[in-house]
Amino acid sequence: MRPVPVDCRKIHCVALTFDAGPGPDTARLLDILRAKGVNVTFFLLGKNTLTRPELVRREASEGHELGNHTWTHKHLTEASAEEIRHELVLLQERVKELTGRTPTLMRPPQGLTNPRVAEVCRSLGLAQILWTVTAKDYRDHDPEVITSRVLQGAQRDGIILLHDVYPGTVPAVPAIIDGLRRRGLTPVTVSQLFAPRRPAPGRAYWNAPSD
Repeated sequence: MRPVPVDCRKIHCVALTFDAGPGPDTARLLDILRAKGVNVTFFLLGKNTLTRPELVRREASEGHELGNHTWTHKHLTEASAEEIRHELVLLQERVKELTGRTPTLMRPPQGLTNPRVAEVCRSLGLAQILWTVTAKDYRDHDPEVITSRVLQGAQRDGIILLHDVYPGTVPAVPAIIDGLRRRGLTPVTVSQLFAPRRPAPGRAYWNAPSD
């Protein structure tokens, strides 16, 4: 299934992204996204693709974008080029095995990157996708707090960081989507946000270029 068609050159868009899944609440999240008519980008973590392969397949089949969040959540700035490549290639191969697709986007754990990470990503055809706003849902699990932080920071061409592995996040998603729409923002995947351009492999982005 293809994502819901949008043209972010004509409407105000913001990318909605979820890291480190799939998790225990991902199936519920997918139900919410389907009911709301929203496609998002999931930055997958290797070990969780092993335990919940059916959710990775469902994400792909329902039109969501799949990105690379490494195999073990290793801090890539502390790793050698060979270790960085290993972390990324394992996940690339796993997603290809499960879905037939190879990710073109990655998110470095904790947003930690450097020229060595960038060069390995470039060689693998992976753009680095950071974020404009985070709800810090890894720390605070109150859905109202999560919703408030997202809506306060959301802006056109921005990228929202959430996680589908913490208990407060998925309950906040309906209010986040509704709140974004009330503000005139359409939640989309990262690739939809950038289209018709493609994020350049190796380059780090905190938001979509507005030019």
